[in-house]
Amino acid sequence: MAHTFFSIVIVSLNPGEKLAKTLGSVLSQEYGNFEVILKDGGSTDGTLCQEADGSFSVVWPQEPEKASGQPAPDSRVHIFRSPDKGIYDGMNQALSHISGDYVLFLNCGDSLYDSGVLSRTAELIEKAEGERDARLRGKPFLFYGDQYNEKQKSVVCSAPKLNDFACYRNVPCHQVCFYDASLFRDRGYDTDFRVRGDYEHFLYCIYERGAEAVHLPTLISSYEGGGFSETKENRKRSAAEHRVITRYYLGRRKSACYAAVMLATLAPVRTKIAENPSYAKGYNAVKAAIYGGRRED
Repeated sequence: MAHTFFSIVIVSLNPGEKLAKTLGSVLSQEYGNFEVILKDGGSTDGTLCQEADGSFSVVWPQEPEKASGQPAPDSRVHIFRSPDKGIYDGMNQALSHISGDYVLFLNCGDSLYDSGVLSRTAELIEKAEGERDARLRGKPFLFYGDQYNEKQKSVVCSAPKLNDFACYRNVPCHQVCFYDASLFRDRGYDTDFRVRGDYEHFLYCIYERGAEAVHLPTLISSYEGGGFSETKENRKRSAAEHRVITRYYLGRRKSACYAAVMLATLAPVRTKIAENPSYAKGYNAVKAAIYGGRRED
């Protein structure tokens, strides 16, 4: 039996029609060697239907032009329901069901950028694996690409190289990261971090697991924006968790130095510009030009 190349993890709780948007973007992929692990925390909004045998299926929104019901079940979609203590706990539970070589996490409301994302990504990954120095073959890969921010109506390019300062500023969001599955075998997300759990795990992969981070010059996902981490309360918590995480992985002195650099270069002002739909496109275009990146889409 052929191995599964991609495991796409979706965690849901009362997602409404957002689940259909996210899942539909995966099932419409031209590349078919993937599985979907849909882990539901106990939705009560009718997005899932329990079958006679106890299994669950997705209830798709009725399309006006179709008189029939939902699409036929797809054997690549595996649905599990169990209570969890939040998104990172839900993601950890999902990880116990994956069988793919690489793992991508999507939130309900986000979507793969177009139908060719997985085929382009598989080609780029296989090329990187084939060109790798034999001495590095035991080192896990962490591939990451670029995103389209729907709220800002702008492409957000990831840094082509990740040094300490890039890791301090911010790392690519999990919606554009393909993790070697082995990076989750020893531990999953630290659920003590309610907002920055994915950031902490990314730095764990780099600094403790020695993962080789490779930028993929392609758009991976459309990020819905305006989610859990972007509320006023959680922004404050995010900043506090960022301090704890960076001091642990980078040390207090280096973290303090980078914080001073960010302040001196008007990072808070630049963040407001980047988040303003009127200016975000221009801002991100300048950033992309500085990175000198080239996308294959």
